[in-house]
Amino acid sequence: MTGPANELITRLGLERHPEGGWFRRIHTAEQVVDTGHGPRARVTSIHYLLTADEPIGRLHRNRSDILHYLQGGGPVEYTLLDAHGVLRRETLGFGPGQSLFLFVPGGVWKASRLIGDARHALVSEAVVPGFDFADHAFGASDLLVTYPQHADALRPLLRPD
Repeated sequence: MTGPANELITRLGLERHPEGGWFRRIHTAEQVVDTGHGPRARVTSIHYLLTADEPIGRLHRNRSDILHYLQGGGPVEYTLLDAHGVLRRETLGFGPGQSLFLFVPGGVWKASRLIGDARHALVSEAVVPGFDFADHAFGASDLLVTYPQHADALRPLLRPD
C-alpha cells in the first residue's frame, strides 16, 4: 500500500483492527465510572482508518455511545440498525449533504464502508463510557434471521465465517 493511507498508518502508529481497517487507541481517561457491567474508563478515544485495501468496518455493536469525527478522506457510509429493526445510512464526508460528525447510541449495530472514489477515511472516535471488549459484539448470521427485511444490506457487512 502506498500513498496517504500508508502515510497515516505509519505516522499514527496504526495496527489492524478486528472489525477491519486500522486503528490505535489514543486516549484512555484515568477517571473510572461504574456501569452495570463493571468499571469503565470515563472515555476512550481511537483513530480509525479505512483504506482501499481494507474498505469495510464489519457490523458490530457496543454498549457505550460513540461519537465519530471525520478527520480526512472519505466519504464513508455508516449502516446503522437499531433494536426496533430500523435501518438507516449516514455518510461522513466533505460533500453536499454529508456530515463531519456522527453520534451512534449504545446498543445500535453499525458498520462502515468507503463509498464512491474514496481511497481512505480517517475517523476519530470517542466512546462514553470507555470501550471495553466485554461490551462489544460482532454481527453474526443470526441477524439475517432476526431482521430478514435487511438481509441483503447486512450480509456483505458481516465478518467472514
